Amino acid sequence: MFLYGHKVNQLARLFMKRFNEDLSTAGLFSSQWAFILRLYEKGSSTQKELSEYLAIEPPTVTRTLARMEEAGWVIKEEGADRRERKISLSPKAYEQFATWRLASDRLEVNTLKNIDKGDLEIFTKVLQQMMNNLKQLE
Repeated sequence: MFLYGHKVNQLARLFMKRFNEDLSTAGLFSSQWAFILRLYEKGSSTQKELSEYLAIEPPTVTRTLARMEEAGWVIKEEGADRRERKISLSPKAYEQFATWRLASDRLEVNTLKNIDKGDLEIFTKVLQQMMNNLKQLE
């Protein structure tokens, strides 16, 4: 019996739980960190692009971005047409990014303790192939 998907899900949930514990004092949650990291790396995105990249349903994206806008972390601007909105990080989010990134990196270092570099390379390759396989099912 295969349980790989279950194990990946358990790992993700535990990682996010620990992340939330570490950053909840800053009011940031793991679900928001995914948005912040993507916007930091890409610059700006439409809600549709964020939804597709993060594999999150559009209504959830809308709710999360509304909370993040209320916190002052994102800015919404009109896009190419009235229905499209560009989302970017606010100056406040850029100021806090280094603190958030440090906490994320610290958790990742602790998570990867005692794991051989070669094993991590294989793990990364396997995860990427699993994601590719799932995307092909769409």
